[in-house]
Amino acid sequence: CIEENRILRRICPGSFEENDGLFVAVTDEDMDYLEPFLKGCAECGIPTQVLSPAEALALEPNLNPAVKAAVRVPDATMDAMRMPLRFFATAKHHGARILPFTEVLDLLVHDRVVSGALVRDHVTGAEREIHADVTVNATGPWSEKIARMAGVDVPIRPSPGVLLALRGRLCNMVLNRLHRSGDGDIIVPQRGLSVVGTSSWTVDDPDDLGVPEDHVRKMYEEGAKLVPAVAHAEQRAAWSAARPLIGSRGEAETGRELSRTFKTFDHATSDGVEGFVTITGGKGTTLRGMAELCANVVCGKLGIEAECRTRETVLLPHTAYYA
Repeated sequence: CIEENRILRRICPGSFEENDGLFVAVTDEDMDYLEPFLKGCAECGIPTQVLSPAEALALEPNLNPAVKAAVRVPDATMDAMRMPLRFFATAKHHGARILPFTEVLDLLVHDRVVSGALVRDHVTGAEREIHADVTVNATGPWSEKIARMAGVDVPIRPSPGVLLALRGRLCNMVLNRLHRSGDGDIIVPQRGLSVVGTSSWTVDDPDDLGVPEDHVRKMYEEGAKLVPAVAHAEQRAAWSAARPLIGSRGEAETGRELSRTFKTFDHATSDGVEGFVTITGGKGTTLRGMAELCANVVCGKLGIEAECRTRETVLLPHTAYYA
């Protein structure tokens, strides 16, 4: 993640608020996690700075005054709308066609070879076939659904989480609880809002999530342990979205036990189905690295020898998407 963090800041200037982050200990149990956390950061090459309670409160006055220690790390707030548009704009500039509001109805499969997809344009209602030498399944929590159209399986558990957008900027840095990943343990400043997240559970259908009220309450309760003002902040919105976590059904109940890693599946190798590749798992920070890994697999299948250039290519502004 730290490598991709640095790459994205370099190729997407202006799409991040480079505000750094704090991992905050507010209980004795949190303090027990301090040394393992620092060791893990060192092993991953993540620079850290241990702060006293006074130093942490000087940076973030709204922190819980019972803070026992904090660790400063390089972090940033992503513009989750404009940054993807920059990738799309740059892809269009290099010849890609982006088809929004278009649903995959089925894959075109004959003799265990995938040759494209049947799609529906939800603006016009028109259906048509799109043919391809290699079809890439990059559909996140829907990866399993699409893979089944080709008669193959990918080990994905959709794992939703609830997030809250609260009115007011309650912090300027990304705040995390200093403990193993849990519910409501991060607060992210987004312009004039504060986003508190997230919960975690597993579902079979990523289109049927809902926003459980008890999860909303828990976000308030846990977020207030980091920043007490969360408890009385006005809610701007609450929503849920599913993570595509790698793991088999029945392996986990909450999703916390499942890996946040990503993987490319060449289904010719794993399932004997040619012309079909799946890239899944991961998260927003790793999106470029996931694409590089997948593109390398696709180029290998097509006999193309080329270096990936996305590590160095500065992306076009988001407005270029509409040009």
